[in-house]
Amino acid sequence: MLISVNESFLVNDLIEIGTKQGSLRKKDQLKLSRPPWPQRSGLSADSWLQANPHRLRRTAQIVFLGICLWIGWRFVQFYFSILTPGQAIVSRPPGVEAFLPISALMSARFWFETGIVHPVHPAGLLIFGAILLISFLFRRSFCSWVCPFGFLSEKLADAGRRIFGRNFRLPRWADWPLRALKYLLLGFFVWVIFFCMSLADLRAFLNSPFNQTADVRLLQFFLHPSTITITVLAVLVGLSILVRHLWCRYLCPYGAFTALVGMISPTRIRRNIPSCIECGKCAKACPASLPVNRLLAVHSDECSLCLECVQACPITDTLAVQTIYPRRRVRPLIIALAIAGIFLFTIVFGKLSGHW
Repeated sequence: MLISVNESFLVNDLIEIGTKQGSLRKKDQLKLSRPPWPQRSGLSADSWLQANPHRLRRTAQIVFLGICLWIGWRFVQFYFSILTPGQAIVSRPPGVEAFLPISALMSARFWFETGIVHPVHPAGLLIFGAILLISFLFRRSFCSWVCPFGFLSEKLADAGRRIFGRNFRLPRWADWPLRALKYLLLGFFVWVIFFCMSLADLRAFLNSPFNQTADVRLLQFFLHPSTITITVLAVLVGLSILVRHLWCRYLCPYGAFTALVGMISPTRIRRNIPSCIECGKCAKACPASLPVNRLLAVHSDECSLCLECVQACPITDTLAVQTIYPRRRVRPLIIALAIAGIFLFTIVFGKLSGHW
């Protein structure tokens, strides 16, 4: 009889414990789930596929920044080797043409109408095509994974947050009209190049000495800046410290181009509603101030697929990059490898075809 009583108390205790556990809120239960990104360093395939998205993206930014600095240094050597009599000419790095987007856009129209890659700055056209492909596959990821100006903008905003404790956001009535500026600038270039210039005018400009020396002129612009140039750059730097992604969000025509192409991209950040605890950390982490915590999928043109929202989410697999159809998850490492692979293929193709 004593054993039966003890057993009944034990059963009652177990039932009470089970009832309390079952009444825990969903948020408290999901807090016990494993962290979404491995903290240990491992060499397993699974650990590589689940690489920390912030560190992965930052690594990609630093690598591409290093490549850009190397290209710039080589071009400076090329420039001064030409100006110095008797000095061996340093080979000109074709990658410098990545910084000639208007020339690339003109070459794109020339290729579209003639089927011929114009011999002046052909690498610029190939790089333009690579950015087009990246933007289609992974939205505006070029801005947040590759572009050195995007990386600089992030670091300036980080400095502002350390100095002032926060980054400032413009009110909606000012934010929306200013965001349209980059589209107006892009629209102006498209209108002039595709609608105002005949094919003969386009060919004449591409063959002109101005276009042929556009890279040199750009270097001279920064080597010998005017007072106005220094003032404008100083204002942009100062405002970028206060307002996150000021240049990218409001003024960059290239950002507008990648955003428009990204609107038809098959990939999106998607939220798994059943596992979401609605903590709002994803929205706070989003540099574009998107309400990720209230969206099923992020369709905004401002989403650069930076994955900061995915990084901030405390629940495994609640936020992820997915393709629209078929519904497949795209790991951050796949994005990094695909971007690097596209640029590598572009260079190899350009060399083999004689356009690099």
